[in-house]
Amino acid sequence: MKNMVTVIRVAFLGLFLFLLAKGKIMLWLGLFAISLVAALFFGRIYCGYVCPMNTLMIPAARLGNKLGFKTEKLPQWLKKNNFSWVFLVLSVAAMLVFKRRLGINLPILPLWLVISIFVTLRYEPQVFHNLICPFGVLQRIFGRFARWSKKVDPKACTGCKRCEKSCPSGAIVVMGADKKGEIDTALCHQCTNCQEVCSQNAIHFGK
Repeated sequence: MKNMVTVIRVAFLGLFLFLLAKGKIMLWLGLFAISLVAALFFGRIYCGYVCPMNTLMIPAARLGNKLGFKTEKLPQWLKKNNFSWVFLVLSVAAMLVFKRRLGINLPILPLWLVISIFVTLRYEPQVFHNLICPFGVLQRIFGRFARWSKKVDPKACTGCKRCEKSCPSGAIVVMGADKKGEIDTALCHQCTNCQEVCSQNAIHFGK
């Protein structure tokens, strides 16, 4: 399963780079728009399998750990948890201004791709996913209403917290008096990380 997920991610990364090289990046934005509708049914599958930023953030996170760049201390301004909306508005405004005033298609997606890598070299992936990414904030809204999503079976869960530690978006929290895992659908990328580390086979995709 893990190898298949990697193949899918690399394939979409290749598609993104191909469209970027051909100057057809609007097609990718169209794919993103379709993924928002898909998120209503299947959750944030775009973030887990399609997004080129997430694909490159995975090795960036490993490299950051290996080089000792990582820190758990966040800047105070990031803790306010509303900057993803600010970045979304600024990104759209910048694209419109550059197009209408200068006749230039601002490469906003490649720019955010670079930003995501540098942020993840320093901080855990969930910092960019949940607090910064201007595209993730839209996925979060639509993903909240997903008809199907990853769920934890409380009868099988032992509260070991392996899933919590493996989740790139901080979507799983082991909580409550019975110490059972719970998944926030709005944050879940629908990836397979939690399933792969669960020794009790307590996590499944369904209604």
